[in-house]
Amino acid sequence: MTVFIAGGTSGIGYALARHYLEKGYDVGICGRNPGKFPENTFENLKLFQADVCDMDSIAAAVRSFQTDGKPLDIFINCAGSYAEDVAGKIPYEEAEEMLQTNILGTANCFEVARKAMKGQKKGSIAVIASVSGILDYENSSLYTKTKRSVIQISDAYRRALKPFGISVTAIAPGYVDTEKLRQLNHNDLHKKPFLTDVETAVNIISKAIENQEKLVIFPTKMKWMMKSLSLLPSFLLNMIMFRKAQWMKDDRP
Repeated sequence: MTVFIAGGTSGIGYALARHYLEKGYDVGICGRNPGKFPENTFENLKLFQADVCDMDSIAAAVRSFQTDGKPLDIFINCAGSYAEDVAGKIPYEEAEEMLQTNILGTANCFEVARKAMKGQKKGSIAVIASVSGILDYENSSLYTKTKRSVIQISDAYRRALKPFGISVTAIAPGYVDTEKLRQLNHNDLHKKPFLTDVETAVNIISKAIENQEKLVIFPTKMKWMMKSLSLLPSFLLNMIMFRKAQWMKDDRP
């Protein structure tokens, strides 16, 4: 089996890579910054420098990964960009980064994976969205809106690729205890409810891909909390989520 993971050099992406490597799969991972690449101690792991915002670079990485003619069994897009903007303004550069990585990057990865798998008549594509993308309300953050777009893009590709035997799974996790999350929160996660450890997240994600599930939201408590919030009137949801964002910023340095 072969697995290619975009954004696979750290966090959930690299944890997934290790999971599949331990199962004996051939794994390729890519990232835009070679300085962040992990030390490669695995014979069946290939590392590539590629940016999801550049479709040609992702396509070239996948072609290089498939030089032995093996089919591409699984493609996972873990690349993502986050900047906080719910309770304050956001610099244009950070907004642009989120738009390009989370929306354009998602479409690019789907296109590259689609072209690699279409002739095979089989394959699985997965993308990491966010539980925040489940909610649809006017004043949601740009991050939330981009992750909602990821879920919608995934749904469109699922419908388009089903006749070709290609499954598409969208993953909408809550807070996962990664190094990046700790960096963003100065190692203080006390305001992150229902925190999931990386190993648990990997097990949920890999099982969802194996079972060809459409949309997976976890953890369960977060799933039902978000679904309950989605039933509220828009004005009330706006108020609750804005106050939640302010509360989360109150004690930051």
